[in-house]
Amino acid sequence: MPNVQIKNENQYQTLIEIGYSKEKAARIANMDDAGESEKAENAKPYEEWTREELYQQARKVGVEGRSYMNKRNLIKSLRNN
Repeated sequence: MPNVQIKNENQYQTLIEIGYSKEKAARIANMDDAGESEKAENAKPYEEWTREELYQQARKVGVEGRSYMNKRNLIKSLRNN
């Protein structure tokens, strides 16, 4: 496995704890300052998102059956996708 360096280890660990995949957390933690400010809204945990925000994210990633899901099921599906 290659030696991966994370620019912002604290941010990386926080993102992992709130449910981000290791790959996505590493991408965000390694962004420059401009990229970090653009992603700031998405860094909050899914539990703080509205159902509509979760629905739109599920739509982006292609979660099937999303229109029938409540907030809890959307969160579960996004974390497992």
